[in-house]
Amino acid sequence: MAAKRKPLAFEPEHSPKAGAKAKAKDKPKPSAKPKPGSKPRGSQVIPREVANRMARRIGVATGVPSVLGMGVFIGSYLLVSRGILDVPPVVTLASSAGLFLLGVLGLTYGVLSASWETAPGSLLGTEQIGVNMARMKASIRAIRQGGKASG
Repeated sequence: MAAKRKPLAFEPEHSPKAGAKAKAKDKPKPSAKPKPGSKPRGSQVIPREVANRMARRIGVATGVPSVLGMGVFIGSYLLVSRGILDVPPVVTLASSAGLFLLGVLGLTYGVLSASWETAPGSLLGTEQIGVNMARMKASIRAIRQGGKASG
């Protein structure tokens, strides 16, 4: 017999038995909307101003290098097709790949440089990176220790 485990956050508390499907149809479903002012059970919600700050930083730190990466293809095409400069394909590929990689790193920068407090930080947010990395490591450490204790 399998050991009984706690259900995950997205799993129901118990599984329905054989004839339970017909009975479940007769019951009205509870509304999916949470009550105003109540927090979701078992999760922490990022405050709106913090989420907006992260989104702005991610948009800039990811969007600018990505647009430049696409611009490399257009620029290379125009230079080669008009006979202005013979750009080797390797240069086009390497420069666009580098800019796209910089865009991916912009995701991490956008999240880690944003102040996770409700008060905004500085313009670049470089002082927040160390603080947020320490918070993230502590959170991962707590999750791992909690998983070992309950497993």
